[in-house]
Amino acid sequence: MVQIHASVEINVTLDKVWNIISDLDSEPKFWKGTKEIRNISRDGNVVNREVTIAFKDSKCMQTVTIYPKEKIHIEFTKGIIDGTKTITAITLGDKTRVDVSWDIKLSGMMGIFTAMIKKHIQSGTEQALQSIKQETER
Repeated sequence: MVQIHASVEINVTLDKVWNIISDLDSEPKFWKGTKEIRNISRDGNVVNREVTIAFKDSKCMQTVTIYPKEKIHIEFTKGIIDGTKTITAITLGDKTRVDVSWDIKLSGMMGIFTAMIKKHIQSGTEQALQSIKQETER
């Protein structure tokens, strides 16, 4: 498994940040590795969806659990990626810190490329956080 961590401090309140990060349908706008999302079902705070990622236009199934104004936990349940991605929002007075943690590997024979994609996911995560920061601080 590869672990990736990134965070950013944003100069706005948690509410404004939460409105952006919890809008699951707008994920491709910020996360360039996410090409398309198709929601399959929603049961309260749990969403099952199919996501097309940039890596070979692969499709992954995800279960997304939203913990309001705290975190979003994404579990890859089927496809080329095994593992989790967690986005956490933390209030720091009048600022908000957003932390992203990945614990993943490529499945099956693709597992040998896991280390290679780590830098791409790290870079994409840092870019996504900067995009979220720019959007919320406007």
